[in-house]
Amino acid sequence: MYQRRTININRVVKLLQGAARSGASIPDLLDQCDIPRQLLDDPNGTIERDTFIKMMLLIMQQTQDEFLGFGQGRKSKPGTFSMMAHAVINCPTLGAAIERGIRFYDLFELSMHSRIEREGDIARLVVQADPRLDFREVIIETSLFVWLRFMSWLVGKAIEPQLVKLDYTDVRNDEEHRFLFDCPIEYSADENAVSFRADFLDLPLVQNELSLSKFLKDSLAQLFDGNIHNVGLPAQIRAIISNEYGNSFPDFTEICGKLNMTPQTLRRRLKEANTSYQEIKDSIRKDASVYYLSKPDLSIDEIALLMGFSEASSFHRAFKKWTGKTPSSFRKEHFGVSQ
Repeated sequence: MYQRRTININRVVKLLQGAARSGASIPDLLDQCDIPRQLLDDPNGTIERDTFIKMMLLIMQQTQDEFLGFGQGRKSKPGTFSMMAHAVINCPTLGAAIERGIRFYDLFELSMHSRIEREGDIARLVVQADPRLDFREVIIETSLFVWLRFMSWLVGKAIEPQLVKLDYTDVRNDEEHRFLFDCPIEYSADENAVSFRADFLDLPLVQNELSLSKFLKDSLAQLFDGNIHNVGLPAQIRAIISNEYGNSFPDFTEICGKLNMTPQTLRRRLKEANTSYQEIKDSIRKDASVYYLSKPDLSIDEIALLMGFSEASSFHRAFKKWTGKTPSSFRKEHFGVSQ
């Protein structure tokens, strides 16, 4: 997929215009991002992708708006995207997650609406935006781009768009749209939509509450990078366990049935991946344990119960085997919690 590490200054100017309308200080933003004022007048100027992300985060902080001032008086308070992500993370398939995410944003009085359509082998994510919206083109492009990248992260596979339709003419260098989509683009179309293979909608989510907490710490960077790796067999098993089970684990034969493999085949495939079913279970328990240890309101004994250990001493032994440290020492060292 097309990669780009710099952002054209035209997109920066648009971003600053939306921020200014919401009361952000443009000189302050330029100073904090080390962007010289004269660069804004250079049509061929660029800034680093990381600087662009830093500016977006600063604008969100100054305006208290995840829409970055583009919502025409309607704000999306910081944390809205996070709540949407938490709302969809336990859905069984990507299609169900998209529909729930769309319903989540429909709770707000926005001047735009999305929908997902499936026609044979092709799925289409359609974005409708009020023609009277300021910065309408930026809003439409950003919405399609973020949805596409977020969907790819959810299933652990790069969802490559086949066609993007935009209901306006191209007013910028096509290089900008290649950065966003890297596929054929139809301008002056009758709708705004991105098309992709419909079978992606049937894929199970490979992410869970634990991986989501990590993703949300630098979600902007991950969405811009689009550095999605196709998931292997261990990740598929992790997804089955994480999405369908609590602190108990299915037995090996049940996993074989869900993957439509014989026990011999699954053992061989896992060996080829340098792991085993037991190692995958231990990895999930370790990640979950670390996540719960970051919560100061939970005691070690309570975490042991959450992890399915009947006795805290068994949890202590298992955790030390996984990390080389006891739960209490790990918690104090990494989270500053002495409990």
